[in-house]
Amino acid sequence: MSDDKFPGWHGTTIIGVRKGGKVVIAGDGQVSVGQTVMKGTARKVRRLSPGGMDVVAGFAGSTADAFTLLERLESKLEAVPGQLARAAVELAKDWRTDKYLKNLEAMLIVTDGKDLFVITGAGDVLEPEHDITAIGSGGNFALAAGRAMMDTDKDAETIARDAMKIAADICVYTNGNLTVETIDE
Repeated sequence: MSDDKFPGWHGTTIIGVRKGGKVVIAGDGQVSVGQTVMKGTARKVRRLSPGGMDVVAGFAGSTADAFTLLERLESKLEAVPGQLARAAVELAKDWRTDKYLKNLEAMLIVTDGKDLFVITGAGDVLEPEHDITAIGSGGNFALAAGRAMMDTDKDAETIARDAMKIAADICVYTNGNLTVETIDE
């Protein structure tokens, strides 16, 4: 369908925060089509355990595309257990060059507790500055709010939750129904 007939899916704010020996990824639950909220309880943050190694991933963009990427990431992690950076780079290479994958519209934030990355379809594997990153419709709002709190005495989970609350108050494509996963460094 053309873009003028199908307004497209909107929604998702995902934030990743590393502080005090913990990494937290939090995501909202809203999925919108145009101006309509289709679902308010979507779960866009997942814990993966390929080869017994815990990895937490949050996604923004098309759900089906994101699940395809999460499956690919799991298989990459099974091939190189305990090496999130290498698996992320391999996924990004495939995503950028594979005829099928290059059409996928999603972004990922992933962590194993040690590393924290944003993976994009442009072939990017970005390690965020300031131990905080965010993606999605309200990502910039959550990122700004979270960055402002990093020098406070708040822990990683509190920063993530508070930043998501601020994003939900500003971005119409973000709600306050959170999924939060924590992993130790």
